[in-house]
Amino acid sequence: MMNDEIGEAAGLIWTYLNTRGEASVTRMCKDTMLEPKLCQRAIGWLAKENKLGFRQQGRTELISLL
Repeated sequence: MMNDEIGEAAGLIWTYLNTRGEASVTRMCKDTMLEPKLCQRAIGWLAKENKLGFRQQGRTELISLL
């Protein structure tokens, strides 16, 4: 089921940010080896739960845990 897959990916993203800190979407997707679409969906899942902070640094958007 797709929701399970997205939930598992969200857990990977949360763990990644918890251990490594702030990162760009591109870096997170590469480091977690998640497909870009799944990575974006997982970020959306966490954002909807108000678990992520976003900030712009030049042309790069950085994401962190709240």
